[in-house]
Amino acid sequence: MNRSALLAAATAVATVTALGLGTSTATGAPKADPAPAPAAAAAQVKAAIADHLGTLRATGADAFAVRDVIVDADGTSHVRMDRSIGGLKVLGGDVVVHQAKDGAWKGVSQTLTRSANVGRTPKVSIAGATAKGLAGGHKAEGKPALVIEARKGAPRLAYLVESAGTQADGTPSHVSTTIDALTGAKLISEQHIHTATGDGKSLYSGTVPLDTSTATGGFTLTDSVRGGGWTTDANNKTDSILCQLFGIGCPAATRFTDADNHWGTGTTADRASAAVDAHYGAAKTFDYYKSTHGRNGIFNDGKGVQSRVHYGTNYVNAFWDGTKMTYGDGDNVVAGPLVSIDVAGHEMSHGVTTATANLTYSGESGGLNEATSDIFGTLVEFYANNTNDPGDYYIGEEIMKDRPALRFMDKPSKDGSSKDCWYSGIGNIDVHYSSGVANHFAYLLAEGSGAKTIGGLPHNSSTCNGTTVGGIGKDKVGKIWYRALTTYFTTGTTYAQARTATLNAATDLYGAASPERAAVAAAWSAVSVN
Repeated sequence: MNRSALLAAATAVATVTALGLGTSTATGAPKADPAPAPAAAAAQVKAAIADHLGTLRATGADAFAVRDVIVDADGTSHVRMDRSIGGLKVLGGDVVVHQAKDGAWKGVSQTLTRSANVGRTPKVSIAGATAKGLAGGHKAEGKPALVIEARKGAPRLAYLVESAGTQADGTPSHVSTTIDALTGAKLISEQHIHTATGDGKSLYSGTVPLDTSTATGGFTLTDSVRGGGWTTDANNKTDSILCQLFGIGCPAATRFTDADNHWGTGTTADRASAAVDAHYGAAKTFDYYKSTHGRNGIFNDGKGVQSRVHYGTNYVNAFWDGTKMTYGDGDNVVAGPLVSIDVAGHEMSHGVTTATANLTYSGESGGLNEATSDIFGTLVEFYANNTNDPGDYYIGEEIMKDRPALRFMDKPSKDGSSKDCWYSGIGNIDVHYSSGVANHFAYLLAEGSGAKTIGGLPHNSSTCNGTTVGGIGKDKVGKIWYRALTTYFTTGTTYAQARTATLNAATDLYGAASPERAAVAAAWSAVSVN
């Protein structure tokens, strides 16, 4: 699916139904006014835009399209909108408008700091922009589109160049690059194939329950309970560039079938064993989001998605490509099959991020994107409560063969590359390593500083400012982060803005004077985000 089609698919409206606090037995007792419907909340915001142009960094040329609406139980609404000017998309111009039940304007979340109404006459040719925007060995995906780039620095007219190819380790590649339409300078390059690691993983979760569907000859790994999500065998083939660009010549993925509905042997000798882990991980991730956050599937539309196992040969990675999860078998030296439950939760959470805040996969927002997947992948592991893989704050500990884990949330720098503390250049490093700051924050907020054993593994977290902090528990961290992601984060959210967003989320959930909000502030300061 191309990028525009993916964004269109991610516009499902999320709502929270207001529930009554009780019933009165008195005749004629007054009833509370109902919370506004999402459509009404969106209409109120659209009508109020003209009175708040300055707050929105807008002029009369700015147009706003509603992408998502959340209505809280008390009637407060949060309307997420994308911005265009003169018909050109403004990258980084998205906003979330917050309003009271009666429609009163309460504020706005955005990363844009000035008007993006720039000149719209390019000086660079389309051919010139394409040549500069293509990643090495990639081919162009359609013609570059004129946009306004506002995610970093001053807004400027730019070409958006889409290209596809293959990364060095065999992972498919889909890169969006913006080129200054006046100078030809490369602005932002974003990889849309979100990998869990650059290494690998392997997990067999023991004997686990699986929801399947009947088929000719027995059963298939199609989840009849969770929107029909299905697991397939990629047959050790990879996606060609033609497949990525046009959906042509894509390798056929074979449906797993079984006569008696007893799958796998728990060894790599049976190809169904890896499929069991992937199918189980997808189910637990679906269940976590639904039971904990009320989210019905990645796109909140009740539909399951595909998982592919056995991708490529000795492929040491896993990825989300916008529509499905894909897992390699590893090389059995660095890692085994990459089908652990925290990896499944990580990859599916990339989809949730795309469907909500759509955090740009570069700079500080890219680190927050990766951390979001690590945080929720970890929470899925705890939620699954599997005795073969107890919950912990190590990422990929089951899959790694040459080290204890891929990443460590208690002390990210233990992996040799990730960062424990924020610094001014954090946005210039790989997003898998800049994510360490948010991972460290989330761990400290959940568990606090100091040494402890969790899931049978040693954890020991210190702070960047020398303080001692206490934790509020992982469940509250998940609720605060999900609220911030869906209600306050936008495409270009920075670490400083993530601090504000999570403080707002904690206020919404627990109150402005709550210990939870104070703990959020202390945990961010503990990783040097002030």
